[in-house]
Amino acid sequence: MDLAKKINAIPTSKIIIFIVFWALTAWLLLPMVTLDKVELRNSMEYFYRAAGGVVLMIILFGKTVTDLLFSQDLSWRKSALYISFLTIYSLALAGGIIFMAIRILLLYLNANSSSFTGATDSGIQY
Repeated sequence: MDLAKKINAIPTSKIIIFIVFWALTAWLLLPMVTLDKVELRNSMEYFYRAAGGVVLMIILFGKTVTDLLFSQDLSWRKSALYISFLTIYSLALAGGIIFMAIRILLLYLNANSSSFTGATDSGIQY
């Protein structure tokens, strides 16, 4: 009985903090995910907002890899399902970080190249 209580006893504060952290990350990255056309006058706002979101994703990725490789409780054996889902989650996070970094880089390069060439503010197509 004590074993089942210890495994299922995840504090709700940890769950709430995790959900709030992911909601903040999603809010920061949403414009970059749905980005089809951006005007140059708004590009730096998207750039800084997405950079903050990527920083939060890197923090989440580091926490996940730490949980995966360096378990805090060595007396309990982790199930294969837990490890496989944590591995898939970390790979999805790594893919999201790479995707967002490429989007930010393209936005930054397009914003800088058009300011040097003197192009009008007609928008960037992705």
